[in-house]
Amino acid sequence: MISFRQKGDFHKLTRYLERVEEVARIGDLDKYGRQGVAALASATPRDTGKTANSWNYEIKQEKGSVSISFYNTNIQNGVPIAIILQYGHGTRNGGWVQGRDYINPAIQPIFDEIVKSAWKEVTSL
Repeated sequence: MISFRQKGDFHKLTRYLERVEEVARIGDLDKYGRQGVAALASATPRDTGKTANSWNYEIKQEKGSVSISFYNTNIQNGVPIAIILQYGHGTRNGGWVQGRDYINPAIQPIFDEIVKSAWKEVTSL
C-alpha cells in the first residue's frame, strides 16, 4: 500500500504565478510604450527635432492596476514645448500661434490596440 500526505497549501506558488502573469502584462505595455513614443516622435512638428526626440513613457504598477503615461522632456524656460505645439501660444509681440492637434491622432491607434488586446484577453478566459 502506498499513501501520500500533503501538508500546507500552494500559496507561494500561486503568488509566484500571479507575479509572472503581471510581468507578462507589463511586457505588453512596454511594447505599446515603445510604439507610442515612436508614433509621437514621428507626428511631432519639427524645427530642430528636439521635441520629437524628447518623448518617453513610464509604466506604473500599483496594487490591482497598471498604467502607462507618455511625457515629453523638452521644457524651455519652464514651458513644455510639446504642449504649446499642441494647443498654441502667444508671442512676445501679442500675436498668437495656432496649435496643431498632433498628439491625439498619433497616440489613438496605440490606445485602440491596447483596448483590442485587453478585450481579446478578457473574452478568451
